[in-house]
Amino acid sequence: MSEHATTHWLEAGAVRSANWRSESGLPPPKKIIIADDTMKADVAYRLACEGTALLWRGDFQNAKQLLQALARRADKKPHKTSAIPSENFHLHRQAQSQRARILAMILIPLASDFSIILNRAPDVRQACIEAYGLGTENSVLALRELLGIIGAHEWRKKGVVITALNLGGQDGEQVVEQQVGRIYPHYGVFSPVRGEYVELVHNAPLPPAFPIPKLAFDIGTGTGVLAAILARRGVQRVIATEQDPRVIVCAQENLTRLGLNTQVQIVQADLFPAGKAQLIVCNPPWIPARPNSPIEHAIFDPDSRMLRGFLHGLAAHLEPGGEGWLILSNIAEHLGLRTRNELLATINAAGLKVLARLDVQPHHPKIADTTDPLHAARAAEITSLWRLAVG
Repeated sequence: MSEHATTHWLEAGAVRSANWRSESGLPPPKKIIIADDTMKADVAYRLACEGTALLWRGDFQNAKQLLQALARRADKKPHKTSAIPSENFHLHRQAQSQRARILAMILIPLASDFSIILNRAPDVRQACIEAYGLGTENSVLALRELLGIIGAHEWRKKGVVITALNLGGQDGEQVVEQQVGRIYPHYGVFSPVRGEYVELVHNAPLPPAFPIPKLAFDIGTGTGVLAAILARRGVQRVIATEQDPRVIVCAQENLTRLGLNTQVQIVQADLFPAGKAQLIVCNPPWIPARPNSPIEHAIFDPDSRMLRGFLHGLAAHLEPGGEGWLILSNIAEHLGLRTRNELLATINAAGLKVLARLDVQPHHPKIADTTDPLHAARAAEITSLWRLAVG
């Protein structure tokens, strides 16, 4: 994140500066002009396309409306497509990146305490503290990023209901109060809103040799949701690994809320912790492509690094009779980015064999969106839990 860079602009005849914040690592705009409620959407769009950023000094809600107007204009721009799925995917990603750069050209100033001195501006101080830590100096960031911070703050407050974590219900003739299981994603941590992969881990049969595993590893735990599922299923001890300190804090808070912090240990590690386990679970990023922001590391895995690392390290970390569970969508296959034969060859080369595969169809809204350039791949997508053992 480019939070230590400085951006400069001319205002009221004087050169001013502030810290530049960008979660995606965008550099500070080379040219910034002051804009307010008199700015027309067509002019703003032209300036943004040319690389000129607009530091907003008008009404905050009007800035949001202007951002929506820019988005409509960007979405009307025709984009190249290809009949070759992999080329179509890369063209789509390129168009997304260009759109993001244009929409990042409306800038909002933040005071040192993260307050916004604009008319009708919301109080975003707590949301920014959650994302960045305590502020010490004035800063500038894209309105689009600020709206993402606000949205993440709301998700963090209300959480995501995970049905597989629910406790309670009917108990004979009595009704027991139900404790709703929730996961609270932090800013920059991928939210488990696609519940099909959670259900796969909840429903998969545990290894026959270890019907109650003493130790399981959750590789790349994220919010901690899969580690929590394993603990609720009776695994005596779970070691969850993660690299990003921000993600570790999120997972630790979730496990503490669920009362599982003594059963689940979080370790900062690249892939595997030390030792061997009877069950090892990994839900790597599903698409072998380069991420454009930190949160996209949960979706995009350049050259399938994490997938390959998990598969090639699995045999050395499994107890005899243990299983590795790989949760993976086949969308990369439909996008022409990886073939099924390549996946099977990697599994075989890692000294592993496939015991079984559990499949589920996703049910997210994009499946029905025929305007989505990747609709064909999304409509055909299947998410699978591969039960692997040492071959």
